[in-house]
Amino acid sequence: MKIDKVLVIGAGTMGSGIAQVGAQKGLKTTMIDTGPEMLDKAMKTISRSVEKLAEKGKLSEKPTEVIARVTASTDLQVGADADLVIEAVFEDLRVKQDLFARVEGIVGHHTVLATNTSAIPISAIGKDLSGPERLLGLHFFNPVPMMDAVEVIRGVCTNDETFAFGAEFVRFLGKEPIMVKTDIAGFALNRANMLANLEAMRLVENGVVTPEDLDKGFRLAFGRRMGPLETSDLVGLDVQLMAYTNVYMEERDPKFHPPAILRRKVAAGHLGRKTGKGWYEYNPDGTRKQ
Repeated sequence: MKIDKVLVIGAGTMGSGIAQVGAQKGLKTTMIDTGPEMLDKAMKTISRSVEKLAEKGKLSEKPTEVIARVTASTDLQVGADADLVIEAVFEDLRVKQDLFARVEGIVGHHTVLATNTSAIPISAIGKDLSGPERLLGLHFFNPVPMMDAVEVIRGVCTNDETFAFGAEFVRFLGKEPIMVKTDIAGFALNRANMLANLEAMRLVENGVVTPEDLDKGFRLAFGRRMGPLETSDLVGLDVQLMAYTNVYMEERDPKFHPPAILRRKVAAGHLGRKTGKGWYEYNPDGTRKQ
């Protein structure tokens, strides 16, 4: 595998995390978003993250050297010479399709295209591409710098070379590829975890258990670092609602239907840590209110 430059589209939590791990491995990384405010925030997030890693002795070079390999821009053309494009925008099929149509007209024919979607089938995203065989899914988990698993998803048109490249790239980042050979909504890990998350929300909705006790139980009984509702606040309730809705619309299976409590919280703007309120309430510095 020869790869020097990566283009990451989307500077949110996932996009900035992907850009960071690429830069930590020596790749020249271009991070694109529509506004300078989001890019500034992402660069600050990356700076804080690599500085923490350096403090813990987990970085082999100076934080400034890692950060210097990340270029932030609002101009998609800046990443035209990328060897790999990773899309990390929000979970809207039409937005992703339109984005890849633009990208395909900018990058070279050798460039591998990847989507970080957590639920939308890869084949649906790439259905209008002239070269759908070079599109695959690379589903990273949050927080990207800390999580070791990445789902490598094969679309209907993804060829053997692209699928193998995905696994090799994930290993190059120091992570473990989870090979998903069939393109279904929600893929493998999210699809299984989604059912537990949805049932957790329904249990809280029905007054069976509090969010605090449910999350505590998941940590103590199942050895998870975070409970499902703590994770929900970290990921964003709006992000989860879009993902669950996409899977439900694809499968039409009631077990995937987002519960009313999740829909109401999103409608009220209670999206988790980023808004200061979700399943829990948060202080301005991101710590949870007691």
